[in-house]
Amino acid sequence: MTLLLTRGDLEAVLEPAACLDALRDGFRDADSVAIAGRRVRSDLPFPGTATALIPGLLPGVPAYTVKVNAKFPGARPALRGVICLHSGTDGELLALLDSATVTAWRTGLAAALGAHLLAGPGAGAGVSGAVSGGGAGADGGVTGADAVVGVIGAGAQAELVVRGLAALRPRSDLLVHDTSADRAAEFAVRHGGRTLASAAEVASVADIVLTATWSREPLLHLADTRPGQHFTSLGVDEPGKAELAPDLLDAALLVVDDRELSAGVGVLRPADATLGELVRSEHPGRTADTDRTVYAPVGMPWQDLALAWAAYERAEREGIGRRVDLLA
Repeated sequence: MTLLLTRGDLEAVLEPAACLDALRDGFRDADSVAIAGRRVRSDLPFPGTATALIPGLLPGVPAYTVKVNAKFPGARPALRGVICLHSGTDGELLALLDSATVTAWRTGLAAALGAHLLAGPGAGAGVSGAVSGGGAGADGGVTGADAVVGVIGAGAQAELVVRGLAALRPRSDLLVHDTSADRAAEFAVRHGGRTLASAAEVASVADIVLTATWSREPLLHLADTRPGQHFTSLGVDEPGKAELAPDLLDAALLVVDDRELSAGVGVLRPADATLGELVRSEHPGRTADTDRTVYAPVGMPWQDLALAWAAYERAEREGIGRRVDLLA
């Protein structure tokens, strides 16, 4: 029997704090798996692309994932698909999970963790093992006061980044920009923020800037920024997408989730570090209050497994979801 977990089921069993812990553990341990995860992407004779992430593997988890997504930027939602959770013992299909929900959660929360670890020190940490510290100087960046967070692209992934950051550190103001003024306004209302008219306006005020768009032209250049800011870009997961200009990337400490996959996308320069290296204290991350930092993840198959396994185990305990026999 296979457990079906819909969006509603997943939202009932996933919790930001627990997911952040699972992702942090994954960043620490995933590199010890001998089999590397792969992203397979293909163009289509339709206005979208097909993507598969295989296999999702983590030490200590007796299962693996295979994810298949359709990405159609003009659709709502733009991403639809399924995650297959298989037993590592005999390949049994343990669960089928809504991919859009798991992808938004794992991408958004991993991005929140990256932003938290790289941004200037803010007030205390909300999840075990998170970083906390003092303040920045007069040259820019986050001070001892709570950071101002800016969001460019008010979609599902940005939603989870903001929720994840709220579990990790307090903020003062939230600034939102989207090509849809209505979507930006709704996002701002949900999270107690306010809207601005452009990406550059957001960057002129925010300490932490989160971009989550389909843009193929840079939204921000070096001249739009100031020393000490942190930028998390979720728009580098496919060739051709580019939210941050080359001059900004060149001026920043650039951190990715996987060097090889990021290089294959072709819109980033070689990375200075991976987030796993920061979590394992193999790289210091930000070393000065005036450093600009960028976290630009592509998305790793093990991240799907981390959240799919957590959702599956809790759904099993609490009797959530529906069971079907696909072989009947």
